[in-house]
Amino acid sequence: MDQVFIQQLQVDAVIGAYDWEREIEQRLLLDVTMHCDISAAARGDDLAETLDYDAISQRIIVWIREARCLLIEAVADGLARWLLSQYPIAKVDVTVYKPGAVAAAQTVGVRVTREPD
Repeated sequence: MDQVFIQQLQVDAVIGAYDWEREIEQRLLLDVTMHCDISAAARGDDLAETLDYDAISQRIIVWIREARCLLIEAVADGLARWLLSQYPIAKVDVTVYKPGAVAAAQTVGVRVTREPD
């Protein structure tokens, strides 16, 4: 299966379970891999036949900022399910990193893989 991916997409959003986290924006980094068939786009050299990673990136940013989730687990799962509902993809992998959440670590995060129900 082919893949269209977005790596290290930066999103500043309200995220966190603690009261003080609900008052600020924090940076999240996302990796998104969408498993799909891109052969028609490759043969026809046509953007309309593939997943437009720029347009999808912009929609992901809006989705996360509006979701205002408490947990990065909810971001990863919700985003994966939303992507499956919006685009012709067979499977999606979403990794959400929360740099700075643990002082002794460069980053922490979660990764989910989802397929259509």
